[in-house]
Amino acid sequence: MAHSTTGGIETELARALHTGPFHLALRAALEARGLPLHRVQHRLAQRGVNVGVTSLSYWQQGARRPRRPESLRAVGVLEEILGLPQHALTRLLEAPSGPDRDRPATRPLRSLVEESHVVHRLLGELESPPDCGLHTVCHLERVFIGPDRRLRERDSRHVVRAHRDGVDRYIAIHHGDPGCDPARVAVRALENCRVGRVRSHAGSGVVVAELLFDTRLRAGETYVLGYGFTDGTGGQSREYVRGFSFAGGQYVLEIRFDAAALPVRCRRFTRASAAAPRTGQQELTLAGRHRGVHLVEQVERPGILGIGWDWS
Repeated sequence: MAHSTTGGIETELARALHTGPFHLALRAALEARGLPLHRVQHRLAQRGVNVGVTSLSYWQQGARRPRRPESLRAVGVLEEILGLPQHALTRLLEAPSGPDRDRPATRPLRSLVEESHVVHRLLGELESPPDCGLHTVCHLERVFIGPDRRLRERDSRHVVRAHRDGVDRYIAIHHGDPGCDPARVAVRALENCRVGRVRSHAGSGVVVAELLFDTRLRAGETYVLGYGFTDGTGGQSREYVRGFSFAGGQYVLEIRFDAAALPVRCRRFTRASAAAPRTGQQELTLAGRHRGVHLVEQVERPGILGIGWDWS
């Protein structure tokens, strides 16, 4: 949330320290002092306290709470570094924990994404936990395959629900086809969001982008956003898949093909994990003036859904 005056920043910090929860108070203090996490980590180390940037990020996002004695000691030192009253943060850890009370059952990212180590590294650069504090209520995704058989664009209209307080962004991940040049992939904010930081990895064709909201959600609140990626840099596309860490929510996937490049066969499929074989295959008929196929699924368990196709 942007503020035009120092007084406004300090007012929000005072409010957060008074009402909590812990992660919002910590985030407000970091913003008020203008300290990036790597500098905070360095100052902690100078005082003999070793805490990773990832842990600090998880604390401010509400993905984890300091619980171990060394972590609680670090919070006390953080109060000094951030110029806060003694026990201003530690007292908030004594209150009942609110984060993740509405979070559905989840599956680790590594089981759903082949390049999970790359995604985790890029998420670390954005100081973001893998789930952003959000899960899907409804996701409508449209993929466009060009005349050269390459994935040209994909657009999403996404309804999400927060399962912890203070969520103000969504992290979108794009996996290009083999040969993708992520430096040439464009991120587009279409509805109720704006593009924040973008990180990519050339070797894997992975792009990770922040989509920033104009508000902070509380646990249980929903939000509608639209976003997209423009690619066209990879090789021939033969399938499109999406991994679901959470059960629940409806997913609609539509693949549209250019009239100059129509596949000879299309089918939906599922996978239990990125390394598992395809199951639940079902033929899809290419029809309509938009030359497309689609699937509509109520996600009943974490896993992977996709559509594959064969070229002549």
